[in-house]
Amino acid sequence: MEDRDTKSVVGIRFKDKGKVYSFDATGVVLEEGAHAIVNTEAGPAMGSVATGIRVLSRDKLPRTLRKVVRKATDEDMKAHEGNVKTEEEALAFCTEKIKQRDLAMRLVNVEALFDKSKLVFYFTAENRVDFRELVKDLVRKYKTRIELRQIWVRSEARIYGGIGMCGRELCCASFLNTFAPVSIKMAKEQNMLLNPEKISGLCGRLMCCLAFEHEQYTKAKKNMPKTGKIVITPNGKGKVLRQNILERMVVVDLGDGKEVEVPADEIQREDKNQRPATEKRKQ
Repeated sequence: MEDRDTKSVVGIRFKDKGKVYSFDATGVVLEEGAHAIVNTEAGPAMGSVATGIRVLSRDKLPRTLRKVVRKATDEDMKAHEGNVKTEEEALAFCTEKIKQRDLAMRLVNVEALFDKSKLVFYFTAENRVDFRELVKDLVRKYKTRIELRQIWVRSEARIYGGIGMCGRELCCASFLNTFAPVSIKMAKEQNMLLNPEKISGLCGRLMCCLAFEHEQYTKAKKNMPKTGKIVITPNGKGKVLRQNILERMVVVDLGDGKEVEVPADEIQREDKNQRPATEKRKQ
């Protein structure tokens, strides 16, 4: 129930697989899966309800919370279908023009604003591209505002989708709303082989799962002895060779080529402050 200190908020997604945005749903009845017309920074847009209406206190609201205009009508749905056809035609037309003008860019997607006031063309490119003549072609064809927007390869992978090396649908195309920073350090801390083919996704960049599993690996390694450390095991003193983080086991070299795998909880770290017995007797 809403009052002066709270507001009804709904999560709207504009693409089948994309980020969920919050909108003010005050006075509007919306169920999950329904379509709605909302005000965005670019203008009116139609999206689907990804998360049902929830009541939030005003201190937890996004800084820029825009309104839901209405639940989508049958006329809105027909207009949306027309926009989809326009997007498909524009994608084919622009792709042909890029080929004719021999531009070093790859067209990924086209998006028409709900009121047809602008067409946005998303592309990837290795370097800066002079697409001024291409824009003129598009303006002459569609008689509306044209925007060419360069995106990075992770966003391209989200749009196209696919199956990762794990055998499941790409994280970015299924459940990830935002891209977290990923570094090679994360792969090292997870004891992964630093082979680009093993730690890269279909986009050619480091796999997203390295980021959202990183915190768990960091916590698991916190109380485990590091590689190269001298430790004391039930079988004697030795040097840590490897860590099996998921099973919390440590492989220790006891000398003379003998290796043992020991549970991390059964290992004691060598006390560097403890002096040898021979040194104590001299005193």
